[in-house]
Amino acid sequence: MHIHLIGVCGTGMGALAGLLASQGHRVTGSDRAFDPPMGPALLRWGVETMPGWDPANLEPAPDLVVVGNVCRPNNPEARAAIDGGLAYTSFPGAMEARFLRDRPSLVVAGTHGKTTTTSLVAHLLREGGTDPGFLVGGIPRNFDASFRLGGPNAPFAIEGDEYDCAFFEKKPKFWRYHPKCAVLTSVEHDHIDIYPDEASYLDAFRGFIDRIPEDGLLIAYAGDPHVRALAASAHCGVRFYALEGDDTGGVPAIWTGALGQPTEDGGQPIDLFGGGTFLGRVHSPLSGAHNARNVVAAIALATEGAGVDVAAAMNAMPKFAGVRRRQELLAVAGGVRVYDDFAHHPTAVRETLAGLRRRHPSGKLIAAFEPRSATASRSQHQAEYPDAFASADVAVLAPVGRPEIDASEKLDIDAIVSAIGRSGHRGVACGSLDEVRAAILDHASAGDTVVLMSNGFFGGLHDQVIAGLTLQSLEPLDR
Repeated sequence: MHIHLIGVCGTGMGALAGLLASQGHRVTGSDRAFDPPMGPALLRWGVETMPGWDPANLEPAPDLVVVGNVCRPNNPEARAAIDGGLAYTSFPGAMEARFLRDRPSLVVAGTHGKTTTTSLVAHLLREGGTDPGFLVGGIPRNFDASFRLGGPNAPFAIEGDEYDCAFFEKKPKFWRYHPKCAVLTSVEHDHIDIYPDEASYLDAFRGFIDRIPEDGLLIAYAGDPHVRALAASAHCGVRFYALEGDDTGGVPAIWTGALGQPTEDGGQPIDLFGGGTFLGRVHSPLSGAHNARNVVAAIALATEGAGVDVAAAMNAMPKFAGVRRRQELLAVAGGVRVYDDFAHHPTAVRETLAGLRRRHPSGKLIAAFEPRSATASRSQHQAEYPDAFASADVAVLAPVGRPEIDASEKLDIDAIVSAIGRSGHRGVACGSLDEVRAAILDHASAGDTVVLMSNGFFGGLHDQVIAGLTLQSLEPLDR
């Protein structure tokens, strides 16, 4: 079968292309550019790539066209496919029909923690003796790609994105994922370009939970009041999880974890309890309380949702290598640790920085942040951002990454920096990415930690910062 994907270089679309190719289909795909890492990866997976949006890319006519949600209604190639009578679907529609309908689907949903938790579940399933399939919005370092076909009847773990499907299918992606079992990590108003108010956002998750069958299972975080309220409407069984000390609003958590003292390598011991019984100590290589919650949720889903032995899941945790762009240590340059992270929502920024501060208590923590997502670029969370940087000694804010947003609704980075200054920390508002790089290099010295946070490419600053720190460390030797 010949399947063509329009917008194939997106994270999810690229993974779908790889999955389809691994099924033996001829897969072609078009996009505006094929930059690394996705462009070379597509070629590696056997996907034929075509630059630009062009109706000629549909000749000869494919058997099926998958239209990515990067496409607008006037996209010439998508328009030619639809108006020309070709069979077409959305990314979630293809996932539903070809990978999720006839096998147990384990869906990890929530505003925060989806990628890490899904990657953890996939790792625990494989280590626990199943042959899982998966698709995540990042690259799990225990695997060589962001997807895996797995066995025909084995569980399929997928990151449950609440964003919409396509311009012709304006409903949440995860409504089409046929969840047999699910995790709900958190619910905090996001994607303001799709959900104008909190009520519409909550409705998306309410509809997701409603799609879990009565014989299914929901693993829900008890420390989030929205999650607790949504879980109350579930038709299926519900297992709450939390960390010791979390405010669960009186809801008893079946799965709980108590944090031990972090290890010298930044790992986090977790004493795991199930139904009030001590199950043993889990040695997680991930730092931060938010990641500890992800670990507890993943173990609960893998064991109760897919039958993995609890001891096997716990023993597999030290082997988890993490996910690219999630507190990923890129280099130590000039004695400075340089991390990359995907955080962009203020809650994710706060948790990421708290985790890194806990991992590296000495030296300055320098946080460089690019507000680039549709939500982060707007003033919706203006008041929350200053406190999100509380764990950082220096916060370096880049210009808003979406210049097309009207000034009346754009995030005000100068106001955030002023508020950070009033709290006793240092904030730097930058007018360009060159200024961001200069500010980092100006403040960083041996023993410090730098983290660059963006849901985009951040202008390639990572390599520039590493090179600059290396050069600075050599300068005294040249005198």
